[in-house]
Amino acid sequence: MTEHRPTKAELAAAYGRKVPDLIGPGLNVLFCGINPSLYSAATRHHFARPGNRFWPTLYASGFTDRLLKPWEEELLLEHRIGITNLVPRATVAAAELTRGELRHGRKSLGRKILRYRPRCVAVLGIGAYRVSFDAPRAIVGLQPAMLESAVVWVLPNPSGLNANHQLPDLAKAFRALREFVATS
Repeated sequence: MTEHRPTKAELAAAYGRKVPDLIGPGLNVLFCGINPSLYSAATRHHFARPGNRFWPTLYASGFTDRLLKPWEEELLLEHRIGITNLVPRATVAAAELTRGELRHGRKSLGRKILRYRPRCVAVLGIGAYRVSFDAPRAIVGLQPAMLESAVVWVLPNPSGLNANHQLPDLAKAFRALREFVATS
């Protein structure tokens, strides 16, 4: 399988679409994005938009032994890693999501945890976490409360639009999660 670069028409048509969860039983980490970009929805692959740093961060932090491409996402299951989103519908920007959608996303995430039992859920985006989990003072890292049976960890959003964190910072934050999971 190779990369598919969507046209402007395909991107426009992707508004509101979903990207299927990459999930199964026995995961060590279930990464939870905020919601899919139009690019991801058009290609049906998580974190597919050029400039998104999720895949380079996974590699730089040691979660994968090589840099995977979005269309290779199924290989993550071999590493006991999955991907889902708080809100399934694709938008131009996460700012389009309502507080209600984010809060509902937490409930939906809880149901996925009950079904698949990942050891840890890693929410990618502190702002979305604060709203969806009603935790306005939360900081990046291990959270004091679990969600169902899963430990909760918050990581910076790896979107290329998030200028607050560069790749070395992201790798350091993701590495802390990887080391925590390896030792717990």
